[in-house]
Amino acid sequence: MHRTTLTPVRKRFFRLSVTTVFSLLVFTLLAWTASRSMQAHTARKANMTFELTDESLNNLPLQLPDSLLCPLNELADAQLQKQLNRILKSNPKWAALAKSKKLSIGLVDMRDPLHARFAGINKKEMVYAASLPKIAVLLTAVQAIENGELEETPEVKQDMRLMIAKSNNAATTRMIDRVGMDKIAEVMQDPRYHLYDRKNKGGLWVGKAYGRGGVRKGDPLRNISHAATAEQVCRYYYMLANGQLVNPERSRQMLDIMGDPELHHKFVNVLDRIAPDAKVFRKSGSWKNWHADSVLVWGKDRKYILVGLAETPEGEQLMRELIRRVDRALMASRNA
Repeated sequence: MHRTTLTPVRKRFFRLSVTTVFSLLVFTLLAWTASRSMQAHTARKANMTFELTDESLNNLPLQLPDSLLCPLNELADAQLQKQLNRILKSNPKWAALAKSKKLSIGLVDMRDPLHARFAGINKKEMVYAASLPKIAVLLTAVQAIENGELEETPEVKQDMRLMIAKSNNAATTRMIDRVGMDKIAEVMQDPRYHLYDRKNKGGLWVGKAYGRGGVRKGDPLRNISHAATAEQVCRYYYMLANGQLVNPERSRQMLDIMGDPELHHKFVNVLDRIAPDAKVFRKSGSWKNWHADSVLVWGKDRKYILVGLAETPEGEQLMRELIRRVDRALMASRNA
C-alpha cells in the first residue's frame, strides 16, 4: 500500500490549521459563556427590579418599567366590557341615554397593575364636561413648572389646589391666564400624552376661562369649549397612576393636589360610605344638565378608575348609582 508522507511545509500547515480551528472553538465557547453570563446577570437585575417594584405596587404613583406597561387602548378586556354592558342594560333609562350618545362611561380595573383592564360605553364620544377638564389646566401648569416656564409660588400652589379640590372658577381662570390657552392645547396634543387626538375623536380640551367672558377657542373637531371623552380622561388617570404625567415626582405632586376632594357629591358621596379607607383622587363638573365625574380609587381591594359623562337632569343621582353598581360588580368578580 502506498503511504502519503507529509512534507515539512504540509506538516506546518496542518498544525497551523488545527491550532486555528481549536482557537476558534475556544473563542466561540468563551464568547457563548460570556453571553450566557451577561444574560443571566441581566435577568437577575431585571428580576431584582421587578421584585422591588412588586413590593411597591400599592403605592402611587406606581413605578413599573415602561416595558411592562401597555397603552390604555391595548387594555380592552372582553370580560370587563360584558360586566359594564350588563350594568348599563340593568337600567333602561341609562341604556336610552347611551343609545342617544348622552351617557359615556370609562372603567379601568387596576387591581392587578401589571394586567390592567379597560372597558367603555361611548368612550370616544366627546361632550361638554363642565369643570372636569380643569385637570388639563393642572397638567399644563405642572408641565410649565417643570420646564421652568412658570414659577411655583405659594399662590400658584394654592390656586392649583383650589381649582381641583373645590373646583374654584376664579382660581382656575388665574391658572389659565398664567399658562395660556394655547399652551393647554399644546400639552393636550403632545405626543407624550395624546390627551386630545384629532385622529381619535378628540379628548380633553379647555378653550375658555371659567366664570367669566372673554376669548373662546372651541376644540378643532366639535367647537366645544370645555370638552372630554371618557377614554381620554381614563388615559389621564392611568398615566397619572403610573407616574407618566410629566415624571414620577410631578405625578406624585398632582396626586396630592387631586387627593382628598373637598366636594362630597356624585361618586365621592357613595365612596365615603362604601370605601371610607380608600384613597380617592377626583375631579368632577356640572353645568345645567351636563354632569361629569372622574375618580381614581386606590385601596386594599379597590383599585380602579371610573369616568362618567352624562347629559340629563338626573345626573347627580345617576353618578351615585353608577359607581355603586360598578364597585359592587368589581368586588363580586374579586370574590368569584
